[in-house]
Amino acid sequence: MTRKKTLYAILVLILGYLTYLVYTLYLSPSANLRPVYLIPQDAVFLVETQEPVENWDKIRESEVWKHLQKNDYFSELTSNIQKVDTIFHRKKKLFELFGTRSLVFSIHMYRPKSYGIFYVVDLKKIAKLKLLKSYFNTLLDDNYVLSKRSYRDHEIIELYDKITKETLHISFIQNQLIASYVHTLVEASIDQHQEPAIGRDLDFIEIKKRTGYDDMFRLFVQYDYLDDYVRYFSDEKNDWARVVSETIAFSGFTLDLKSNNTIVANGSTNLNRSNIAYLKALQKSGISKRSAAEVIPKRSAIYMSFGFENFKELYSNFERLLQDDTRGYANYKENYRQIESLLKINIREHFMSWIGDEIAFLQIQPSVEKQTKNMALVLKTSNKVNAEENLGIMVDQIRKRTPVKFKQFTYKEHQINFLAIKGFFKMFFGGAFEKLEKPYFTMLEDYVVFSNEPETLKSIIDSYVASETLSTSEDYIRFNNKFRAKSSVFTYVNTPSLYKSMYAFADEKTKAQIQKNKDFIICFPQLGFQLTSYDGLFKSKLVVEYQNPELVASKEQFKMDDFYGPRLHTGIGTGTNAILVKDVFTVKSIFPDDLNADEYETTYKSGATHLKIGLKDGQKHGRYYEYYENGEVKVKGRFKQDKQVGTWRHYDLKGNLIKKKKF
Repeated sequence: MTRKKTLYAILVLILGYLTYLVYTLYLSPSANLRPVYLIPQDAVFLVETQEPVENWDKIRESEVWKHLQKNDYFSELTSNIQKVDTIFHRKKKLFELFGTRSLVFSIHMYRPKSYGIFYVVDLKKIAKLKLLKSYFNTLLDDNYVLSKRSYRDHEIIELYDKITKETLHISFIQNQLIASYVHTLVEASIDQHQEPAIGRDLDFIEIKKRTGYDDMFRLFVQYDYLDDYVRYFSDEKNDWARVVSETIAFSGFTLDLKSNNTIVANGSTNLNRSNIAYLKALQKSGISKRSAAEVIPKRSAIYMSFGFENFKELYSNFERLLQDDTRGYANYKENYRQIESLLKINIREHFMSWIGDEIAFLQIQPSVEKQTKNMALVLKTSNKVNAEENLGIMVDQIRKRTPVKFKQFTYKEHQINFLAIKGFFKMFFGGAFEKLEKPYFTMLEDYVVFSNEPETLKSIIDSYVASETLSTSEDYIRFNNKFRAKSSVFTYVNTPSLYKSMYAFADEKTKAQIQKNKDFIICFPQLGFQLTSYDGLFKSKLVVEYQNPELVASKEQFKMDDFYGPRLHTGIGTGTNAILVKDVFTVKSIFPDDLNADEYETTYKSGATHLKIGLKDGQKHGRYYEYYENGEVKVKGRFKQDKQVGTWRHYDLKGNLIKKKKF
């Protein structure tokens, strides 16, 4: 009888527990909390996947991931993801029993130069089982220590890793498991879950509704904090990151890794409602086909194209939007009036009338001889003759009514002129162009090209004359075909050229790091981002290509000899061990700021003269002297119209002739 009572008791307990499971998992009311409500409000990126186990396995096996894991910087970025994966991957069966679970992780700049990753796993009704929380003990081995603490009536489980000395902080809020290696992110989530920030943001809600579930991941970008994230990688102030952060609100993408190691993301983007910017005007001004690649150098690091039906409509839309800012509009009108009054010109007639349907910004890889970013503005004309005539009138008025006395000159059959109107381009094209002050300009086909640096224009002309433009690049043509032919904004990044630009402006310590990580920078040789105005938003597309870095480095565009300057073999050693020595009579390019000057001079850090070169129209013409730091002449000779002529001489430190060379 006793055995029967015991058996009945056991059956009752089992039945009771099963009843509890059925009620908990199937009959009890659902009070599910959406994962996005738990994301701390300062997230830069949010990534969401419906199949975290399958998709993570696919990423881990990709050629892209395997290559990037060799890199210190990328390993740091992904270390937190890998640590969480290490803990939970061992108990993969547990999560498979739970069924499909949504995983969201976000990246936050929780303090300057420091980012953290925050995770949310949707456990649905499984989270109601108190047994689940205690199960964490079985996830751990001897390398982990489990402890618990309370924060605002929520229990936080802490998993301390004895090897890495780091702690994973975990908590449960209704149906969601939240976790991070940064305890302040878990606490911020607990603080705000009753009044969520991102999940209730109208701009985010608008974008989330437009972002489907077609691909492996959904990626959201909150641009408010993008400039903070960019500063993690560089101490240099990035004007474009600032402008983007102030202008755009959110982007949402469905993202997939294609079989050819190309990352493709499609989605939507909306604008910051409180900001008056050109993108809002672009949104209302149609789209156009980009074509400035016909005159842009193949070695450009960045090409950003703005397209619209016509400039008059774009500018009218911009002025209407600007009127909402009373003070800003008053300042704009006053600057407009002052320029017209000073120069006796009509801006609409002499400038706006000839601009066509594309404005492009480009950054060209620099020469290491001058630490200046080679930037240019390209305006497509609707009528080339009209553009030439009206720009000529503006230049004449500048000569007549200002102290500027610049004589235009011809370089390879293209005239270079000077447009000295301070603040002019900022007024028309916004703060992103405020540094384009008093630019030089030239015309190439149906385009007017402006730059602060005359040498940048000469470089662009050189590429155009040699047919070395983007439109002749097979890589660019193939990559460009992945995007719509017409758009509002298109940004193309040539990473090998950008690598050279990064190298040129870095200090010695950073240069060493850049060289060390070259293979992890150039392995994404082409990046593209496109915005196309549609239904009050922008359709968005992001494409990132991966290639084996050895293949990228072998291409002509990445050969470094032209970057480091001309060199000659001495005959000592062979192959990669050969010693390279610069020919003493080889004169590198110079970069005069004043094309009216008749002499160009550089100095050593000590202040002693290094070079003295005669000039004519910005080109080397006349006597050339190179000095040792002790003041003795090292090399002397003559130039005529930028070419070495006559007999050149090389001397030692005591003034004794070493050798001569005739040109």
